[in-house]
Amino acid sequence: MKEIGKKIKSLRWWVIGLIALATVINYIDRQALPVLWPDIAEDLYPEKSTFERKEIYGLISVIFIFSYAFGQAIFGKIFDKLGTRIGFALSIGFWSIATALHAFAKGVVSLSIFRTLLGVSEAGNWPGAAKANAEWFPTKERAFAQGLFNSGAAIGGIVAFPTIGLLSVYFHWTWIFILIGALGVLWLIPWWILVKSPPKNHPWITDEEREYILTGQKNQDLDNDGEFDEGYNPDTGKMLKHKESWGVIIASAALDPIWWLFIFWIPIYLNEVYGMDVKSIGFYAWVPYVGAMLGAWFGGLLAQNRIKVGWSVNKTRKFVITLGCVIMLPMLFAMADPGGPTTAVLFMAVILFGFQTAIGNVQTLPSDLFGSKSVGTLSGFAGTAAKLGAAGLTSLVPWLTMGGNYAPAFIIGATLAVVTVLSVWVLIPNIAPLKKSK
Repeated sequence: MKEIGKKIKSLRWWVIGLIALATVINYIDRQALPVLWPDIAEDLYPEKSTFERKEIYGLISVIFIFSYAFGQAIFGKIFDKLGTRIGFALSIGFWSIATALHAFAKGVVSLSIFRTLLGVSEAGNWPGAAKANAEWFPTKERAFAQGLFNSGAAIGGIVAFPTIGLLSVYFHWTWIFILIGALGVLWLIPWWILVKSPPKNHPWITDEEREYILTGQKNQDLDNDGEFDEGYNPDTGKMLKHKESWGVIIASAALDPIWWLFIFWIPIYLNEVYGMDVKSIGFYAWVPYVGAMLGAWFGGLLAQNRIKVGWSVNKTRKFVITLGCVIMLPMLFAMADPGGPTTAVLFMAVILFGFQTAIGNVQTLPSDLFGSKSVGTLSGFAGTAAKLGAAGLTSLVPWLTMGGNYAPAFIIGATLAVVTVLSVWVLIPNIAPLKKSK
């Protein structure tokens, strides 16, 4: 770390890099349960059948999602009220403790409590990232910055599966939760040192970078006087009267369940359909996340390139979101009968590539429409809706997939991709800064 008083070049990229690293840790922590589930189920529920264990897993997963939805609404307000520095410290501090507590689970009740604590606290990562993106990046760089942040989720998946599979060879599952819980505590140290304030007042940012960021936030210069202002920041009631807000909320509610379908069920799918144990799951299950990582980068870079060559934000966002959904559709249908496990995980990689291509641009919509003081709130509402949609689909999966047939779940995923595109095109006629109604 450079000496206090010195300026740090490209500080905004250090900030988003730390947030991406937090997201890697976030996904390692949450993916530990799915990867370790065969061992956990054997220890905690030895008398249960395979279907009964899948029901328990589905129930715990739904509890996690509801907690996550609740947490996103709470942390959206926390980040708008206390700022990104304190907001992230609270979020990752609590979720690290919650992860370690999983080691002491004895049954459904205690495991549900620990998943609830984890879900509420991990939820802060997303509205916090959206707010940090709005604060630290000009409009033209936001999709790429969001893609870089989102790639942290994919990298977390890539790292989590083989790492946890390897740890399972040497450690009991209880110790694995304690070890990975400690990662978040270590992350807090550089975060608290580096992120002292937003760029407008940060002591280590260069004058050139501060000017570049603030003058590039076009949605925060509504009076066109060339000076930075706060933008349009309506209260919650007025925000929800805008159909554009509902376009963001519905798009998130439709698109996000596709991600969670794979996040929760890839390990269970591989175990049930192909008979894999924890070590074999670790060998295969990371592959789809490579597609997700590449899609996060691709969607962000494509959006940045289109804006650079003169496309409007409206045209760019709609094109990239639509492209991502179109990429997903044929592969979701193909998952009805993918053949062997290698083909299955490759199809999943294409699906998650398309998902990440689209989601980064959906997540930038709040900062495209509103001023910085409202971004966290709308992101929180969109995140809550997304998790409620994911909870609905997750709760249905044990029954949709009875007998090991996952085709109905994938067909629902394809339908949700179509709904995502329609909600953006119909409810957000022009993706541009909104102005106060006269």
